Amino acid sequence: MNRRTLLHLAAAAPLAAAPTKSKRDQMLEWLAGKPAPNYTPAAFFLHFAPEFKNGLPAARRHLEFFRQTGMDFVKIQFEQTYQRQPYLQKPADWSKLNFAKLDFYEPLLVTVREIVKTAKKDSLILMTLYSPFMCAGHCATGPVLKQHLEENPEAVKKGMEILTESQLLFVRACIKEGIDGFYMSTQGSEAARFSSEKIFTNYIKPYDLVSMREIQSKCAFNILHVCDYVAPYANYDAVYDYPGHVINCNVKLTGGDMPAQEIARRFKRPFMGGLDRHGLIAKGDPAKLEAAVKAAIQSAPRQFILGADCTVAGDTDWNHLRHAIAVAHSTAS
Repeated sequence: MNRRTLLHLAAAAPLAAAPTKSKRDQMLEWLAGKPAPNYTPAAFFLHFAPEFKNGLPAARRHLEFFRQTGMDFVKIQFEQTYQRQPYLQKPADWSKLNFAKLDFYEPLLVTVREIVKTAKKDSLILMTLYSPFMCAGHCATGPVLKQHLEENPEAVKKGMEILTESQLLFVRACIKEGIDGFYMSTQGSEAARFSSEKIFTNYIKPYDLVSMREIQSKCAFNILHVCDYVAPYANYDAVYDYPGHVINCNVKLTGGDMPAQEIARRFKRPFMGGLDRHGLIAKGDPAKLEAAVKAAIQSAPRQFILGADCTVAGDTDWNHLRHAIAVAHSTAS
């Protein structure tokens, strides 16, 4: 075959398709304010069964979930929670709280290493981080913690300091292992949670911000999650100044809904959410779910990630999530 024939065949052949961008590159462009046309990123999160909480089994389950649903980034669930501490009977007892060293977090760090090694080239990887206040609730139960904070917040502060210092060890270890960011969860400013707003302002918020500020200075992709699992909010006034590249919270407030665009405007960052974790994503038929996804995107700000207002139920059908994500991936925000 002569050179002229080869040139003719080359000219007639269809051009090879451009390589598809990885989800990692696509999300980095989205964060830079360059959303892909006719594509809305999406992600949902749930807790896995006890045998998939930590270590290599957890890593494999997270990756299976990521691939099967088609979501746009990996978020690792934080399952290395504190055990109940029965000696926390009065506020002064918080000074005795055991300090969890780095070896306490090792089972979850095994999960982190495996997911980073396997998936970082294709996806941004986030670690879930509960606030020190939420961790304190694991140690003493929510009602006991609330009672102690109402009685003597200065005494409880000793425990918050211990939990914050321990959390920083974990945060820095995750960053060292290659995590791209954190899903930073806060509670405590819900409507009527405490008798005085000063409890949140003086004894919860300062400890939230220690790790969050360090994370924001070192990581490319952080989501602030204002968690309403315990109770609803009257407003988000107390947390508008929290760090995070994206805000994830419920549009439903005790005084009436706050539209996604207004949430994005007040937090001065993109919004993630749009779907009720208890609603169609959990049990709706595909047609209604598709309509709900499109409605959520239509009413959202331009820079938007479809998701739920919080973690969906563990028994949610992964196919429901996959369907919602597929619809988002063919719909412009």
